[in-house]
Amino acid sequence: GDRSYDKRKNAALEIEALIKALQENNDTDRICSVIAMLGQDFATSTNSNHRKGGLIGLAATSIGLMADIHRYLDALLPPVLHCFDDPESRVRYYACESMYNIAKVARGHILKYFNQIFDGLCKLFADVDVDVKNGANLLDRLVKDIVTESESFDVERFIPLLQKYIRRTNPYIRQLLIGWITVLDSVPDINMLDWLPEFLDGLFNMLSDGNREIWQAADSALAEF
Repeated sequence: GDRSYDKRKNAALEIEALIKALQENNDTDRICSVIAMLGQDFATSTNSNHRKGGLIGLAATSIGLMADIHRYLDALLPPVLHCFDDPESRVRYYACESMYNIAKVARGHILKYFNQIFDGLCKLFADVDVDVKNGANLLDRLVKDIVTESESFDVERFIPLLQKYIRRTNPYIRQLLIGWITVLDSVPDINMLDWLPEFLDGLFNMLSDGNREIWQAADSALAEF
């Protein structure tokens, strides 16, 4: 209920303050211990309230770390990505929110993990829970902004993932993919035309989608090329 939400909120503020203090003292060992505790004891606990608490704690940690976050992403991200598959929808929602907060602080540093995050987005976009879907939409917009402002996005690594999902008929996944093809095509340093043969038939298949919104989006994406 609301009381447990307030409790978690206060705990998050305490974690953020603790991490800031450790950061000022350059105490990397203790920062690593806090992240390990949140990621291992909490975010992967069998108790769903502990998992939610762990996810909120990891997000609070990233806010406390600010500019130094890139040093700790290897420890911060795996437990959050793991919770994208959680059987409980509230936990999946918190995982979305946590990833959003981490990405907001880390910006371009998350691109190293782009494929894992995108894999997660595909699962979350197809989620049955409306809150999870909305959370995934917000995360997707943020990641698109980060990719658009970055100068080092690795399209070559992304294409196999695009090929994997472009065969799916789930309308939400299709919308996600068309959105990404369009966004990447608008980035000056990326020439999606070079990669068109890799996903062209997938886009063509979408033209026969029963959902008007999807075939229109696929049609205008193809028209761009």
